[in-house]
Amino acid sequence: MPIRINLDEMLERKGITARELAAAIDTSEVNLSHIRTGKVKAFRFSTLEKLCRALSCTPGDLITLVDDYPE
Repeated sequence: MPIRINLDEMLERKGITARELAAAIDTSEVNLSHIRTGKVKAFRFSTLEKLCRALSCTPGDLITLVDDYPE
């Protein structure tokens, strides 16, 4: 997929664990894991907003378009 989720990098940068983030945004650790690994095909803007607020970042910090993705 040409979209990459940078959640692991952001967690490391902010010094927060995935478990702490899941609790902060009121979602399951399993759901957060699926987002972190890119196994979801979509997620709600409300979830993206919660992630951004909890991590004090913007959607562009979490989501990147990969230019060199093989077609």
